[in-house]
Amino acid sequence: MTVLTSSEALLSKIANRSAQVAVIGLGYVGLPLAITVARSGFVVTGFDIDPQKIVAIDAGRSYIEAVPDAVLSTETAQDRFRATTDFGRLAGCDIIIICVPTPLTKYRDPDLSFVTTTCDRIAETLKPGQLIVLESTTYPGTTDEVVRPILEKTGLKSAKDFFLGFSPEREDPGNRDFHTSSIPKVVAGDGAEAAKLMEAFYGAAVQTVVPVSSTATAEAVKLTENIFRAVNIALVNELKVVYDAMGIDIWEVIDAAKTKPFGYMPFYPGPGLGGHCIPIDPFYLTWKSREYELPTRFIELAGEINSAMPRHVVGRLAEALDIHLGKALSRSRVLVIGLAYKKNVPDIRESPSLKLIELIEERGGSAAYHDPHVAEIPRTREYMVLKGRQSVPLAEQSVKAFDAVLIATDHDAVDYVALARWAPLIVDTRNAFARRGIEGQTILKA
Repeated sequence: MTVLTSSEALLSKIANRSAQVAVIGLGYVGLPLAITVARSGFVVTGFDIDPQKIVAIDAGRSYIEAVPDAVLSTETAQDRFRATTDFGRLAGCDIIIICVPTPLTKYRDPDLSFVTTTCDRIAETLKPGQLIVLESTTYPGTTDEVVRPILEKTGLKSAKDFFLGFSPEREDPGNRDFHTSSIPKVVAGDGAEAAKLMEAFYGAAVQTVVPVSSTATAEAVKLTENIFRAVNIALVNELKVVYDAMGIDIWEVIDAAKTKPFGYMPFYPGPGLGGHCIPIDPFYLTWKSREYELPTRFIELAGEINSAMPRHVVGRLAEALDIHLGKALSRSRVLVIGLAYKKNVPDIRESPSLKLIELIEERGGSAAYHDPHVAEIPRTREYMVLKGRQSVPLAEQSVKAFDAVLIATDHDAVDYVALARWAPLIVDTRNAFARRGIEGQTILKA
């Protein structure tokens, strides 16, 4: 009788879908991934420290737009997906995927406390033959330098007793053209057996797998993707300021430039960067580069430009109020349209709209917001004073009560034609009105 090695045994379980899968962290990355894996035939257990998420899942209520209630209910009803706060149940899992937050500290250093705490919990029940995968965005070397040592404190060794891998998440909230299963998945393992397991597992759940040579390379892939966007957005934000001084519309320039069929890719300016990835991820690399005494001037300059945009926008708002209404910002009421960081989603992580509200009120003005996707401002780490504020109804009487409307996020559900009729002054950071063919002397771009 042939005795299978632990990696061969797990490969067999992956092939016949009998491998038990755990996803730790049921947020914007973890819940869609868990459902995608469940729909591919595996039994998945989701783990989270927030009991309210577990209650919602048990009730068939999804709190993530990418996972409809009907899809969630189907997977739970068929016992392919369950959720719990009991981390002791990790002992019964063959594959454990870590999808926890990796924010920055106030000094812009990586905060890996969620990752290390999660690894400590995994280590409590770690057993031979398990595959542990990190998906949380981080700096190159984290899997090898942070995750592996914590797990190996158990006495078990990576690539010998258990298997370790990294696969960067590529979720894009609000994108209806791509889903977790259709987005190519970059994978890497610590050693040849782990790499084979990573390819087999993710290949069973998504359409395309892209293997790379090391976990550090896979970690660098994610950073490169987001640094690319951050730098190019910073470029057009800087061009916006320069061209505006010359009386040139940056939006018209970009629309014309993108007709070139080669050598150009359009990026668009805005009031600042939002979301978990683009405002944060580049700084993982700038932090890590200090270890090698290498500067990252390009990345840091892009960060400075993008971080300055909210203040630039508020300056333009104050100027517009003075010129068009003869009123100081300190005596004005401003309605910010869009609290989410991008259009058509309820995600407010790192949203520049929060900073815009703060800056308006720092200058003595009064700010409120309307967002069809965010009814109330939840608790945030940086803007605690804004917690509990509610979205203002978009009605003629309420809009006319404000001196200016500031378009921060261009949700499709907003009635821009009505806004143009009702608002005394509009400052548009997203070109939302011009794109819809709406013009007016009181509609200004910023």
